[in-house]
Amino acid sequence: MFQNNCNANRSSIFHYTINSEDPILGVNHDDTKIFYFYQKFRLKNLPENTIQLYLIKIAKWFNLVMPIVVLFYQDNGLTMSQILLLKSVYSVAMVVGELPSGYLADVWGCRRTLLWGAIMGTIGIVIYSISSDFASFMVAEVILGVGFSFVSGADSALLYDSLKAKDRENEYIKFEGQITSAGNFAEAFAGVAGGFLATISLRTPYYFQIFIAAIAIPAAFFLKEPKHVQEKIQLKMREILSLVKRTYQQREMRSAILVSSFTGAATYTYAWFVQLYLKEAGLPIAFFGILWTMLNLTTGITSMFSYRIERELGRKKTLLLIVILLTAGFILTSVLVSLAGIAILFGFYMARGLATPVLKDYINQYTDSKVRATILSVRNLEIRLIFAVVGPVLGYLNDAFSLQTALIVAGTSYFIAGMLSILPLLASPITPVRESP
Repeated sequence: MFQNNCNANRSSIFHYTINSEDPILGVNHDDTKIFYFYQKFRLKNLPENTIQLYLIKIAKWFNLVMPIVVLFYQDNGLTMSQILLLKSVYSVAMVVGELPSGYLADVWGCRRTLLWGAIMGTIGIVIYSISSDFASFMVAEVILGVGFSFVSGADSALLYDSLKAKDRENEYIKFEGQITSAGNFAEAFAGVAGGFLATISLRTPYYFQIFIAAIAIPAAFFLKEPKHVQEKIQLKMREILSLVKRTYQQREMRSAILVSSFTGAATYTYAWFVQLYLKEAGLPIAFFGILWTMLNLTTGITSMFSYRIERELGRKKTLLLIVILLTAGFILTSVLVSLAGIAILFGFYMARGLATPVLKDYINQYTDSKVRATILSVRNLEIRLIFAVVGPVLGYLNDAFSLQTALIVAGTSYFIAGMLSILPLLASPITPVRESP
């Protein structure tokens, strides 16, 4: 009732403003429709916490240092072995922090967990910006890895619960897709901006990255925990694990997590082969950054409209489309290694943009709010573990045989794993989870 009154008052004030001549803003009667459209579709329909989650996603993915990170390491005297070791330390820190961070989000609240993740992310970049030795970089990687694990899972869980508090959870794919697309757009444009800043010095992108990362701190601070999930703070570890076990025992739940994990690992793996593919296809290195930006824009646009695609096709066809398109991406790029084959990459990145928000939504549909962040952390943990096993094997196949061999094996393996994991979802109707008392 109070909310309705607030909306009514805000609406009346709004209409008074736009129908009055303002000498500073220049608002007149001709602007009424434009302002009304903005008020109706932006202020009224945006769910709580959405803007803050947008900012956190952008701060997380607007990575200015990515285009020059290897050059930065080498400029500070690191060998390639040391660089890869740092990335391994980062992955281990993420895996170790994944489940504990999910538990903290469920018992402590997503807002606090996201806030600490934002703080650690900023501290990690600060350490990088003032360091020049391997040991300091390793400390930064540990902090960044743990900080990233605090954000992953908690952001999606808070979005879903925020929508659920307003009985709008059926719109999750739409908003998850839009927020995911914001991250993809940020990643795309950051590549161009980072390359430009690197012309000043290789350390300059790190200085600017501090301010980008710090945006997430006030954004997380102003998040609001949905009232219907605040009770989770009182749960103990044993109760959380019990709920996770009961949730994971559902066939559909296991299916949703597995297909999301296999798909996440497949897209993450493919990203590491893109540069090798472009090199073998004969694309000039000068165009790598431009193409990387275009691929991420493709993913972002597809994520933005993923809810419409899923709504039009339905769950079964969407699942089959995701598995088939990603498999085709692996197989076709293994057969056609040429500049013309670059078009296949765009199809793969479209499927990636569709998969992330849709598959997260399927997980959320079967998850109790009390353990939502933990379950999503399980999904992220499985992605990292799958990649930890598959990545080195595919790397060996690439070095010992060829890129084509690695891509064929990856594509075939994903098709088998993906099809087997979606079978329970294909055979079962959607049954939303019942909240535990």
